[in-house]
Amino acid sequence: MWESESESVSGRDYGNGVLSNTKHGVKTDGFEQKGQSWYVETDIPSDLLVQIGDVSFHLHKYPLLSRSGKMNRIIYEARDEELSRIALNDLPGGWDAFELAAKFCYGIAVDLTATNISGLRCAAEYLEMTEDLEEGNLIFKTEAFLSYVVLSSWRDSILVLKSCERLSPWAENLQIVRRCSESIAWKACANPKGIKWQYTGRLPTSVSSPKWNEMKDSSPSRNNQQLVPPDWWFEDVSILRIDHFVRVITAIKVKGMRHELIGAVLMHYATKWIPGLIKEGAGSLDDCNNSSISNSSSSSSWKGGLHMIVSGSRDEVPPTVQAKDQRMIIESLISIIPQQKDSVSCSFLLRLLRMANLLKVAPALVTELEKRVGMQFEQAMLADLLIPSYNKSETLYDVDLVQRLLEHFLVQEQTESSSPSRSSFSEKHMHDANQRGTNLNAKMRVAKLVDSYLTEVSRDRNLSLTKFQVLAEALPESARTCDDGLYRAIDSYLKAHPTLSEHERKRLCRVMDCQKLSIDACMHAAQNERLPLRVVVQVLFSEQVKISNAISSSSLKDAGESHYQPLVSNRKTLLEATPQSFQEGWTTAKKDINTLKFELDSVKAKYLQLQNDMENLQKQFDKITKPKQGSGWTAGWKKLSKLTKMTHLESQENSPHAPNAEPTRKTPRRWRNSIS
Repeated sequence: MWESESESVSGRDYGNGVLSNTKHGVKTDGFEQKGQSWYVETDIPSDLLVQIGDVSFHLHKYPLLSRSGKMNRIIYEARDEELSRIALNDLPGGWDAFELAAKFCYGIAVDLTATNISGLRCAAEYLEMTEDLEEGNLIFKTEAFLSYVVLSSWRDSILVLKSCERLSPWAENLQIVRRCSESIAWKACANPKGIKWQYTGRLPTSVSSPKWNEMKDSSPSRNNQQLVPPDWWFEDVSILRIDHFVRVITAIKVKGMRHELIGAVLMHYATKWIPGLIKEGAGSLDDCNNSSISNSSSSSSWKGGLHMIVSGSRDEVPPTVQAKDQRMIIESLISIIPQQKDSVSCSFLLRLLRMANLLKVAPALVTELEKRVGMQFEQAMLADLLIPSYNKSETLYDVDLVQRLLEHFLVQEQTESSSPSRSSFSEKHMHDANQRGTNLNAKMRVAKLVDSYLTEVSRDRNLSLTKFQVLAEALPESARTCDDGLYRAIDSYLKAHPTLSEHERKRLCRVMDCQKLSIDACMHAAQNERLPLRVVVQVLFSEQVKISNAISSSSLKDAGESHYQPLVSNRKTLLEATPQSFQEGWTTAKKDINTLKFELDSVKAKYLQLQNDMENLQKQFDKITKPKQGSGWTAGWKKLSKLTKMTHLESQENSPHAPNAEPTRKTPRRWRNSIS
């Protein structure tokens, strides 16, 4: 019971929830049930039979007509004073509510509770038991009990709202749903100081919490306030039907509840009502979503969890009725997810998206959910991205869906980077620098995620080369500092598709930058027979350039080793001020550098040995190709040819302007031509 300590409902004159009416015309000791029939325990024979479904009530006209406008109108419109049978099959609350209303008409005490008040209030409205017929009629008294007793109690508000599920649309029209929803929302957002608590949330077994309805009347101390977990109300509101749950969450949003708590209660409700979203024996919540709650309180009343079933056939669809209910739940949850980025985890959104595709949720809501995933796509896990294709596609996994998620992520990154800021120039400059660094880190994480996803889906023989290439090239080049993951995906695709032509293999390898491969990847690629020859040559050339640069840098370091000493101390000073995660990363990188130095020294020694062998081979080759001394006949012939050329040149120099020189020179040519 939720009640103020300064004011208790027990002090009001409602008979502690017991209604009685002393003005009745038939003396009776109560009602008696025989099978499916109810009889009034009196000596006066009944003159009216009221039929509600299979249950019949043998009553008297006067007590009912004096307090029910509905009964008066039925008998008047029938124009038959001898009418003795009335059927009320559409009465809200059924025969249970009519039994209580009939007892009230006879003056029998009626015990009002949270489970029967909503049905009795709707039945009183249906029977038109207003103040016009009698003062203090059933509508007035049930309305007073709702307003002053039920709405002041947390537990009763939950129970009444739960009981309204079978009273539509009467409970909605009488504002019972709205008033209970606002009461629950106010209590969920209120400060618990000075309030008695009673809720049904499960407490962790490791923490011994007091019984809130047995706390002392004095104001609780600060230590006791810390024992109230911020998610105490999750379990209670999760028993509600989805439409009433949405009403409660909407009212809580209006009252300013933190978006982290709203997202957490949505996840809790989803685990309870969507069986395909979890598996049996689930553990704790995702750390990224439960962090805000755990920081607020050391104890939590709920230890639920979310774990998606990744494996499974695409034919594993729940039965039709269950699928319809789950589809409505998912559509409602999508519509009330807070707009803030980190209100729910990306993992939960992807699981919800998987179920939305499975259950054929409305396309507009699916698109909205995809955009929400794109807002925090860098937080996604590989297991959550492996969503089966439920639209009878040839591929095993829905690659087109991941492509759309990646596009939404890039659009969101572009929007955030280009959004205007009203801050000063220096603050704007710092904000832009931090934003660029954040966006770059997010893109790098997404690039690693996409490479891992491509490696997994590349084993599908039905995955086309175009889809693989489009997804691999969707991110900008700056997102990948190393293409080892992309090379691994390409190699896996080549293994699964051995029938690719040479042109297709070249086209596939264009998505990879050989200069961004590590030495290990280069060594593997150089021996990979599945790669095109041109790519292997590019890898070898890139590896040679890296080795040459490494040797050059090593030589420069050996030459000026003294200049590097201050840098080492400065680096140590810098590392002391950096986070632990960066220091661990730098330690790993330092080990890799030392290993690389050792390999470079070995390569350098081999290079020098090869250079000496090359010089020796060059000397031997020069000795072999040196011109040998010819025979006497050859030497004499060369001398004669040389003497002839010299004589001819002297004759040209002695008579350069002679008129008959040209004929003299041409005559032998004609003679040679004539001879030939």
